[in-house]
Amino acid sequence: MALDAATITAIADELAAAERDRATVPLLTGRYPTMTVEDSYAVQNEWRRRGIAAGRRLVGRKIGLTSKVMQVATGITEPDYGAIFADAVFDNGAVIEHAQFSNVRIEVELAFVLAEPLRGPDLTVFDVLRATEYIVPALEILSSRIELQGRTIVDTISDNAAFGGLIYGGNPVKAGDTDLRWVSALLYRNETIEESGVAAAVLNHPATGVAWLANKLAQHGGYLEAGEIVLAGSFTRPMWVEQGDTVLADYGPMGTISCRFV
Repeated sequence: MALDAATITAIADELAAAERDRATVPLLTGRYPTMTVEDSYAVQNEWRRRGIAAGRRLVGRKIGLTSKVMQVATGITEPDYGAIFADAVFDNGAVIEHAQFSNVRIEVELAFVLAEPLRGPDLTVFDVLRATEYIVPALEILSSRIELQGRTIVDTISDNAAFGGLIYGGNPVKAGDTDLRWVSALLYRNETIEESGVAAAVLNHPATGVAWLANKLAQHGGYLEAGEIVLAGSFTRPMWVEQGDTVLADYGPMGTISCRFV
């Protein structure tokens, strides 16, 4: 790590204030040019620790930047991950306050709900499928507390991988009941199709992202617990949403998810 503990704490303070005030802060990499990926995960860990200390309940993880379309959209070429708290999970059809987020965008994903723990290293897609209770359609709300232009992986990790919220719905399926590579979705905003995609865009199989995450956590002594929700990564570009917008994602046989921002 390039940064000392006091600097890590100061960055976490700054991001907490940005989240509270619905604001954005200048690029961390512009101000801390020696900042490393390890530093950024230290910032994220401090953010997560504070949330748990304040009574928030950790329910899962998100994986970001797993598809080529997302890497092109952000200019970042490696995956990252962040934490999901229970108070950021919304039901299908939810009415959501737009102003609680910054730089609000929506992504189309699959969520894996684990029946068994996943402990790396060296896990494969098959290990993930064996450990998964079911897979369900999900939308991720992105909320960036750091300015978007010029971001690197270090900036996004520090910002909890730009996680804002999770909406789930549709029809849960068992791992062997459908070919997950060919799950597709149409993403509508205000009754107009804005994006579409197929889940194979996530590392050739959405379960590959979950295996990557478990193996990554193992490098730091962590693992995925039974019952956790894991957002496997978007297979569309992020779609901007504004106050008043209605969002609908149609996953065909796996059902639909909708929400409205007010």
